[in-house]
Amino acid sequence: MEKEVLFGKTLKELKDIVSQLGLPGFTAKQLTEWMYKKQVTSFDQMTNLSKKARQLLNEQYAVGLVPPQSVQESVDGTKKYLFETKGHQFIEAAYLPEENRNTLCVSSQVGCKMGCLFCMTGRQGFQRQLTAGEIVNQIASLPEFETLTNVVYMGMGEPMDNIDHVLASLEILTSDWGYAWSPRRINVSTIGVVPAMRRFIEESEAHLAISLHSPFNKERNQLMPIESVYSAEQVVAALRDYDFGRQRRISFEYIMFKGVNDSAEHVKGLTKLLNGIRCRLNLIHFHPIPDSPLRGSDFKTMEWFRDQLSKKGLTTTIRRSRGEDIYAACGLLSTKELIKQEKEKDY
Repeated sequence: MEKEVLFGKTLKELKDIVSQLGLPGFTAKQLTEWMYKKQVTSFDQMTNLSKKARQLLNEQYAVGLVPPQSVQESVDGTKKYLFETKGHQFIEAAYLPEENRNTLCVSSQVGCKMGCLFCMTGRQGFQRQLTAGEIVNQIASLPEFETLTNVVYMGMGEPMDNIDHVLASLEILTSDWGYAWSPRRINVSTIGVVPAMRRFIEESEAHLAISLHSPFNKERNQLMPIESVYSAEQVVAALRDYDFGRQRRISFEYIMFKGVNDSAEHVKGLTKLLNGIRCRLNLIHFHPIPDSPLRGSDFKTMEWFRDQLSKKGLTTTIRRSRGEDIYAACGLLSTKELIKQEKEKDY
């Protein structure tokens, strides 16, 4: 029988486990020290645990910190890490080095059920939720872990559709007994699952990014079916209920599609929708995906769009495009690996 993994458990969960094993309560804090501070991969390395404790843990549990299966590196320095999870499923994390910061983009689900028109992950369909441990593992097992300055939950999956495990992973990253990161180093994205988004706002201090992509209902619904459940207006209205303070950042992500959402009417629509919200609007160049009717707006159009929004008082930036030569768009690399595995089964 496969052993239960302890990596990714919160302090409270570890206290329950050591209590069930009949071990002293302080063993839970020792486990967090070894797993999250010292990055050990076996109980035998935990030298301040009693021999009995190590034996009991080895019999029933595994630490569970695992390295990535493979990596691809772009000409611009971006690295795409592929992780194999249980059941021979695959997830991705993208490492984005810059001059003054190094960001890791992590996944929160295997596949995704949201079906956004522009997203390769959605074509895989939803396979399962990632555990808190599988989310944090993408960060902690990275060869560049010590150089990381920021983490964004913008990889495969919809974080708010896996809110329990996402919040647990944030607790591990930001708690004193965990990695003790500032929540200001973390940005979590959502397409607008309002109830879970409210819970995230209330239970976490991390930054929030909203995938918007159009200010118009019918058009946004064609790009993102979630619009028929939680409209852009409902998402923005929910944000108005909270005082985020000066330190917590709210941003909107806006992938620009040629001839679809890059006109003067869209400038007006965005200005009206986001009026009064203290936020940043990030314009994103579209990474093409196979067999998609969508094409990215050219950079001249993106610059014009940014300038028009800035004139209207919206803080707007163009996000630099990274790693197109290594399938850096969400889902491309793992889909490729899934296809490879399926072909191997047929032989």
